[in-house]
Amino acid sequence: MSKYDSIIIGFGKGGKTLAGFLGKQGKKVALIERSDKMYGGTCINIGCIPTKTLVHKSKLSLYKNLNSFEEKANEYRIGIEEKQNLIKMLREKNYKMLDSIDNIHIYNGTASFVSSTEVEIDSKDGKLILEGENIFINTGASTIIPNIPGINDSKKIYTSTTIMDLKELPKHLIIVGGGYIGLEFSSIYANFGSKVTVIEAGDRLAAREDKDISNNIKEILENKGISFVLNSKVKSFKEEGNEITVTYLDTLTNLETEVKGDVVLIATGRKPNTEGLNLEAAGVKTTDRGAVVVDNRLRTNIPNIWAIGDVNGGLQFTYISLDDFRIIKDNLFGEGKRTTDDRGAIPYSVFIEPSLARVGLSETEAIEKGFEIKVAKLSVAAIPRARVINEIEGVMKAVVDAKTNKILGCTLLCTEASEIINIISTAINTGQDYTFLRDNIFTHPTMSEALNDLFSLL
Repeated sequence: MSKYDSIIIGFGKGGKTLAGFLGKQGKKVALIERSDKMYGGTCINIGCIPTKTLVHKSKLSLYKNLNSFEEKANEYRIGIEEKQNLIKMLREKNYKMLDSIDNIHIYNGTASFVSSTEVEIDSKDGKLILEGENIFINTGASTIIPNIPGINDSKKIYTSTTIMDLKELPKHLIIVGGGYIGLEFSSIYANFGSKVTVIEAGDRLAAREDKDISNNIKEILENKGISFVLNSKVKSFKEEGNEITVTYLDTLTNLETEVKGDVVLIATGRKPNTEGLNLEAAGVKTTDRGAVVVDNRLRTNIPNIWAIGDVNGGLQFTYISLDDFRIIKDNLFGEGKRTTDDRGAIPYSVFIEPSLARVGLSETEAIEKGFEIKVAKLSVAAIPRARVINEIEGVMKAVVDAKTNKILGCTLLCTEASEIINIISTAINTGQDYTFLRDNIFTHPTMSEALNDLFSLL
């Protein structure tokens, strides 16, 4: 039996960064990854990088004024090929980065616990058991597959992972789920030239956002030709020839309707990857959703076992996984002060077109928490930079504590929102009053200078 100072299960952002750090500290590390197509984790291979590459490629395709579907389909094929070349390069780079460190051993295979200190690897070469003083679970998350009749019977049904290997542009893409993942793919494929229909069980899109923001998103995407079917529950899938029929129930009228497409994307959320880990053998507790239970230092109920990234049930962002590494590093080798409680306001972005970004509380959340608030809204059409680049759709919205002048939250639905939101999160996390952004000097003409105007409305 091989013995290691640390065993890391999963090659994701937090796990690979931790492996590199521990290896450079002279620790003997085993890093286990079940697929050689996942070196670097979700972000590089099936998440942030490939999807944002397609976002960019789809936007560029609009500038070419392509007329025929064949031209658009060819542009899509080129985009998929360039995406694949990029992630192949990044995947190899990530592998070589860790493989070059002598005391890091990379294993390919499926890991499962034998005890709280032992992990079995089932690989194509057979089974072996490793023993580790500390074990870190970094297995990520995967698409939730709803129990809908016909969902396992068709090759025309994809997840957000598998659809990015689809080389032929669908003429009609049906998306089940109007959350962030579904909306992002709807924007990508509509830009490339697909007809897109989104079926959502709720009464609005992006349900975490304020209703006015959700409505604005819907209006903008409808202007791209995307169709939305709300308050509707998918009942079945049936593949017929070159088409797939999706039957859904309108929950308001109780009427069933059919829509036919050539490809379906399931975008109904993601779940932690804990199935098959045999966590019971290690005594590790999980939630009813399958996430590994951790404390605010990311330690499980078993003292030598931690969980990093999506698998621990927290926010599913690669930068959160990276911060998980920082917390573990500080608690094992530093002053032991870092916890998940000191992260402050965490921004996020959704790369629809234009992009959506938020940090802190929405207006609805602030009211629910009992704050007395002031709200400012600025139309993107009023921003000089937006006029210069002819991207005038959307809105900026800020929520401020009326008693303290502290920024409670901000939502941006505009071009470059994913960049601007970091300015606002920095202001929040350093305790600035909203007047800091109102009076700050920004370059001109830029989208960020609109923060002067937005916060002047309070």
